[in-house]
Amino acid sequence: MNVISRLRDSFFPPHQPIPAGMYHQSATSEAGSPYRLHLRVEPDGLGILIVNGSIVLHLNPTATEYVFHLVNGSSIEETSRSVSRRYGISIVQATADFQNVVDKIHTLVETPDLDPVAYLDMERAEPYSAALSAPYRLDCALTYRTPEAGAASYAPVERVKRDLLQAEWQTILDKAWNAGIPQVVFTGGEPTLRPDLVDLIAYASRLGMVTGLISNGLRLAETGYLHAVLQSGLDHLMLILDPAEEQSWEALRDTLAEDLAVTVHLTLTPKATFEDGAILDRLVQMGVKSISLSASEVGLSDKIPVVRQLAANRFLKLVWDLPVPYSSLHISVRAPDTSPGCWRPGAGPVALELAGSETSPAGAGNAWLYVEPDGDVLLAQGEPDVLGNLLTDSWETIWNRRG
Repeated sequence: MNVISRLRDSFFPPHQPIPAGMYHQSATSEAGSPYRLHLRVEPDGLGILIVNGSIVLHLNPTATEYVFHLVNGSSIEETSRSVSRRYGISIVQATADFQNVVDKIHTLVETPDLDPVAYLDMERAEPYSAALSAPYRLDCALTYRTPEAGAASYAPVERVKRDLLQAEWQTILDKAWNAGIPQVVFTGGEPTLRPDLVDLIAYASRLGMVTGLISNGLRLAETGYLHAVLQSGLDHLMLILDPAEEQSWEALRDTLAEDLAVTVHLTLTPKATFEDGAILDRLVQMGVKSISLSASEVGLSDKIPVVRQLAANRFLKLVWDLPVPYSSLHISVRAPDTSPGCWRPGAGPVALELAGSETSPAGAGNAWLYVEPDGDVLLAQGEPDVLGNLLTDSWETIWNRRG
């Protein structure tokens, strides 16, 4: 039997499993829209497909192999032969299954509001319940500096002694990409105060990452700077809007006119609770599709559901899991654990603190991690425990310290 086995393997070598790692593709849909696919193959052969950095699908080994061939540009014939050999099905069946997967992924790309679970006839899993080898996203606070006088007192500057150099951030981005993290979001403080922001966005984009920026947007009102940011490969922006500042509205108008996904963040304050809906109406008229909400103090938490409902009445999508930069409007307190889409939880320094809540926001430490300006890694912004430093510690060490 050993001789027969050796002869068989000589003429028909065993089919090798797909190596664990990250595979990605940037392409353009038939409708002309650019899109990105990131496939992370886990050591157990299961896959995680991330579409445009926002739709996350957990795949069984068969689906993982189909998507692997799609992302790597394999032909239908090559894919069908590979799957047929591995799983013992006919080439005709493998061809039909592969084409079905390709068609459904393309439909997801071209129909952003489509429910992927219902459409792909998959079992629905609880958000963030899967065991992962790396998060879906890394939030990088490039600096805690802000343009506001005295706002530094709201950021943990005593703990963070320095801002990393550009080359050091590039090392961190390399580690993140090699670990299988497909998306990075640059935040702060105010990240546009970093003279190398455009270079860092470009570097992450060249690696293959989906790139996001969270900013007050004031520098984006400068046409030259805005175009430099866009040309660096930025994919999405959360603009922290100051409704009383005309330059803030100008920056919003300019960014909405570009090929860029834009979310507007509104901070409820005692002087601006947005309960009359006027600001939301103005945003809708300008073409805004999604917003994010937070409050400047815990006492305003009862206003959030009101504004959330006003936004829903205007068909504004609520983005709930991105951090808010430290500023004079944002307090740093323990974040509650809230259900997705209910209201702005404390993914960033703003929290609607609930009585007795001692939990991190859903997804923290699993779906995303937060990196401070000196490279220290936290479960989420505002969390006290440091998991390690991405500049000096290995990814495995940091990931295994999450508890």
